[in-house]
Amino acid sequence: MSTTPPELAFKIHGMHCAEEIAVLKRALGPMVGDEDRLAFDILNGKLVVESGPESVSTEAIIQAVARTGMRAEVWRATASAVGDAGFWQRHARTVLTGASGLFGLSGLVVHAWLAGGIMTALGSEGMGVAHGVPLISILLYAIGIVSGVWFVVPKAWRAAVGFRPDMNLLMTIAVIGAAAIGEWFEAVTVAFLFSVSLLLESWSVGRARRAIAALMDLTPPTARVRDDEGNEQIVAPDDVAVGNIFVVRPGEKIPLDGTVVRGASDVNQAPITGESVPVAKSPDSEIFAGTINGNGTLVIECTKPASDTTLAHIIRMVSEAQSRRAPSEQWVEKFARVYTPTVMALAAAVLLIPPLVFGGPWLDWLYRSLVLLVIACPCALVISTPVSIVAALAAAARNGVLVKGGVYVEAPARLNAIAMDKTGTLTEGKPSVVDIVPMSGHDDVELLQRVAALESHSNHPLAQAIVAAAHDRGVPILDAQEFEIIQGKGAMGRINGKPYWLGSHRFLEERGQETADVHERLEEMQQAGRTVVVVGNDTHVCGFLTLADSLRPTAAETIKRLHEAGIDHLVMLTGDNEGTAHVIANQAGIDEVEAELLPEDKVRAVESLVAKYGQVAMIGDGVNDAPALGRASLGIAMGAVGSDAAIETADIALMSDDLSKLPWLIGHSRRTLAVIRQNITFALAVKATFVVLTFAGYASLWAAIAADMGASLLVILNGLRLLNSARS
Repeated sequence: MSTTPPELAFKIHGMHCAEEIAVLKRALGPMVGDEDRLAFDILNGKLVVESGPESVSTEAIIQAVARTGMRAEVWRATASAVGDAGFWQRHARTVLTGASGLFGLSGLVVHAWLAGGIMTALGSEGMGVAHGVPLISILLYAIGIVSGVWFVVPKAWRAAVGFRPDMNLLMTIAVIGAAAIGEWFEAVTVAFLFSVSLLLESWSVGRARRAIAALMDLTPPTARVRDDEGNEQIVAPDDVAVGNIFVVRPGEKIPLDGTVVRGASDVNQAPITGESVPVAKSPDSEIFAGTINGNGTLVIECTKPASDTTLAHIIRMVSEAQSRRAPSEQWVEKFARVYTPTVMALAAAVLLIPPLVFGGPWLDWLYRSLVLLVIACPCALVISTPVSIVAALAAAARNGVLVKGGVYVEAPARLNAIAMDKTGTLTEGKPSVVDIVPMSGHDDVELLQRVAALESHSNHPLAQAIVAAAHDRGVPILDAQEFEIIQGKGAMGRINGKPYWLGSHRFLEERGQETADVHERLEEMQQAGRTVVVVGNDTHVCGFLTLADSLRPTAAETIKRLHEAGIDHLVMLTGDNEGTAHVIANQAGIDEVEAELLPEDKVRAVESLVAKYGQVAMIGDGVNDAPALGRASLGIAMGAVGSDAAIETADIALMSDDLSKLPWLIGHSRRTLAVIRQNITFALAVKATFVVLTFAGYASLWAAIAADMGASLLVILNGLRLLNSARS
């Protein structure tokens, strides 16, 4: 038998959620000696067995995985994150869940038609056992049940054989028990609701997988490589070696990380660093793959292979962050591990002990044991949580909050700290003109008119903001002749036959037209976090405009309400400069600021917050935020303007980009948890009461069924109250 190499990797078919991971840990943990040697990437269906003292063969691991009902094969480097699965493999859960609901409803309709009314079909006069269910309805119900438990029964069987009762076994017993006593509609309802919960979890993982593909689309499929003779060749980024020279033309995406050799341009780095305005690049500047070149041609030396670029690291971090997220088992599932065997043992004891030990009548105690099994049927207990969760999800959707599954409905209630990006999250995400400062005898209108005339030739975000400001103020935009871009510095042109220039503070210094007073004023503006555009002619400085990414109107009030809601710590994580970050943080009321961060720095910052505060949310809108969103206890994306990768990776998306939804979301989550606790407490109290009545001989089979159905109905109605959850 061959021994394992330092590390083994496997593709696991059928691993969709934390439940399968728990099964694999139980099956493989004893084989490898330590569960910590098992690393799971749930997005890609990948299992890694790390090196350790225990030796195990590839074949043994494949066989052990097969015994769990899943299938393992050796991982191939070219394996697709999404895979080449056919329609059935990709949509089986959806089809079967839909079939379960459709056939269950059809069975009820037919039953009501044949029985003379819906209440009769539901059992208001005796429930199933007394009135009997028509054969055609039984057939429809049975198809619905089989569809709903298609993926559940195999797991329940393995749990039973392995003497490890879990939620699957609990559901299977509930469905079989309900069907056995003639409660076919109740059986199909339980099967359908449980199937819906599994579908939601599978759907969430599928969305996260597609986020990886969205990230990969940021990198162009080709690179323009230049050889020593100056010839250019189009090749794949993977074929570009470190040290090769490649060329990026205006408007193109940059395929690889590198250093500028020749040329100057403004590069939009928002996908990687989150900076709110393009960054000027000149020789020796660092360039990131996935960013977008501006108006100049750049000649770049490759510094990293395609597999090691900053963007490649982001893609890996998204996957790793998701796989490191240790999903806690649901309380009901944990409870089921004790509840199910205890109830079964208790029912057996009720059946056997009184007749054998005390000589009681067998039929009497058999009946009581059946009553105990019926009242122990966990229908109300199991239905209570998914109904509450679905109602909470629907209420959140009405309020413009997309929550990707039940576990994320509960998470906001437990938050102790929130980290948030600046650009596009706390701020509007686009620059706007803040100050117009005329000098040398010029006025506001004249200054804005000249700057807008020159900027109207550019599609730079700052230029667009200045032109928009001119339109908003009703300032006519003149035509600029002989317009010329000065790469990385500014622009020049003639207005009414006279030459004018505009550019950055650095361009002003290079022209030698700066005075001590102008220098001091510009430095103050830049320290305040504003971008400065200076305009002048050959003889003097006409004035300058300042632009900044403004705070969202609701941001400060939202931060205040989050503090009032009990969030201990609010921190801003941004790729922008220190000056801008602190200005925005002070305006918003943020507790702590960390600026000039790359994506990996944001991940480290979030990990530090998680270690210190426990439950931490991350709020962001860009691709650069995706790894941190995945690493946080709860990832929240700004949905309307946020990048696809951020939205797909996050657990919750604010679809209207309204930050004021955050305090509402926390309150909504707390209300949901309260309703779930009420439902579970009530369901267990009803069952405990009937257990006592059963032993006392006062409970009947009909009363037990009525109590179970009544409890189910009440917890459903209580859960549906969440639909009316109004925005606070």
